[in-house]
Amino acid sequence: MFRFDRKAWRKAGAADRDRIARSAASVLQQIQHGKAADSPCRSAFYSLIGHKGDLMLIHFRESPEALNRVELALAQTELSDFLEPKYSYVSVVELGLYESTAKTYATLSAEGLAAHTPEWNSAVEEVLRRQTEAMSPRLHPAVPEAKYLCFYPMDRKRGEHVNWYTVPLEDRQRMMHDHGMIGRRYGGQVRQIISGSIGWDDWEWGVDLFADDPVVFKKLIYEMRFDEASSLYALFGPFYLGVRLPVDHLGRWLDGLLESN
Repeated sequence: MFRFDRKAWRKAGAADRDRIARSAASVLQQIQHGKAADSPCRSAFYSLIGHKGDLMLIHFRESPEALNRVELALAQTELSDFLEPKYSYVSVVELGLYESTAKTYATLSAEGLAAHTPEWNSAVEEVLRRQTEAMSPRLHPAVPEAKYLCFYPMDRKRGEHVNWYTVPLEDRQRMMHDHGMIGRRYGGQVRQIISGSIGWDDWEWGVDLFADDPVVFKKLIYEMRFDEASSLYALFGPFYLGVRLPVDHLGRWLDGLLESN
């Protein structure tokens, strides 16, 4: 998330503004799809609504090094002289596998394998390998083509009396199943991408919600507040709401204009 220095931008000459906008758009276009224009969208840009910033960028990459290269490429543009970083979030796309994990553990126990022995660990790794291959498209997503993005980080409570990490796996599985059933009811309206950030950032997970109707974010999150996993064990960070900003509209956005579609 960035704050755009509009005062400094207005002081720049019209020719300089046009040149800077065109140069930045060229770099952003390359970042968005990579070398092939028809490749999946890997980066997207949003005009932030509210006072928390002006511009929000989201990047999906295959490694931290690739992500850092995107940061450096953006920092080399002249436009970066007018952008003040306000917030960032670094995480890894992941899938919730509570039900699968519980079934795997039950199967291995039934086969007589003791937990955390070399044989157990090898069997678990093989199951995870197969699941990773099957779910690769979900683990390496493109940015959905939706008009609005809602992002927020969250934690699980780890207090003295309420601690998610002391709850037995079977109970966590049940709660996450109920939690997930709410999300499925909104499947046709919202695309959700969850990323884990334990050890990488200040919260434990990041949640990205994509939709063409921003009101659905409120409906979904409000309904989820009442399920057990959220009402008892969830802590929510700041929420950011953005409108999709096509790269070819960047120049107009810099001049204070936003396209209506």
